[in-house]
Amino acid sequence: MTRNVGIDISKETLDAYRTDDGTHKQFENDKKGLRALLRWIGESVVLVVFEATGAYHRGLELELADASVPFVKVNPKQARRFVQAIGKRAKTDRVDTAMLARMGAVLNLSPQVPVTQELHDMRELLATRRGLIKDQTAARTRLGTASVVSVQTILKRRLRQIAKDIEQIDEALRNLSHRDPSFARKVAILGSIPGIGKPTAITLLIDMPEIGNMDNKQAASLAGLAPVSQSSGKWQGKERIQGGRAQLRKAL
Repeated sequence: MTRNVGIDISKETLDAYRTDDGTHKQFENDKKGLRALLRWIGESVVLVVFEATGAYHRGLELELADASVPFVKVNPKQARRFVQAIGKRAKTDRVDTAMLARMGAVLNLSPQVPVTQELHDMRELLATRRGLIKDQTAARTRLGTASVVSVQTILKRRLRQIAKDIEQIDEALRNLSHRDPSFARKVAILGSIPGIGKPTAITLLIDMPEIGNMDNKQAASLAGLAPVSQSSGKWQGKERIQGGRAQLRKAL
């Protein structure tokens, strides 16, 4: 039995399972806990599998990449469907870790290419920018219906501050994009396409760092822009786009 490791991530803890000896163990989700987890995983591991959990998996991903441990980050929805497909109804941290490890082995998942620290930072900046855009839209909507002068003053001040914050984030994104020569080259290539400016090019590369390592159909599917066929026997349904990365599609 090869050693695959499944890890269930929460804000406070990391629950892990090894397939070769069936051992479960829990670690704190901090620097000390991550170092202990790496020692427990060992050098003979084939693949570490964990779900994407936003900010909570970032430390684990960076530590695994620095230690050259092969890993793959899976979509939580796909992981849950795998569990349902093999007839497992219970859902606990111990069950989830074992199922993630088994999913990596059964589906023969391939390790993903680790991303750079700059890309992690750009993702965080982009997420903050999107939050500010939502705040900006909401403030503009409220301003359009506000009748009290003091409320209008507050909203206008808020909109000016949001605009400054967005400008500051855009500057930080541009600076980070220049640090990685490969990333900067891709930005230049995408920016040469009519209709795609530098901010959009940077956004595309942050949301789809795999671009350049897959064909056009794979890219379209990942962006949720590839029509999915619906047919069975003589019945032919309509093709619709579905799935993929919603934020990437919105950027396009």
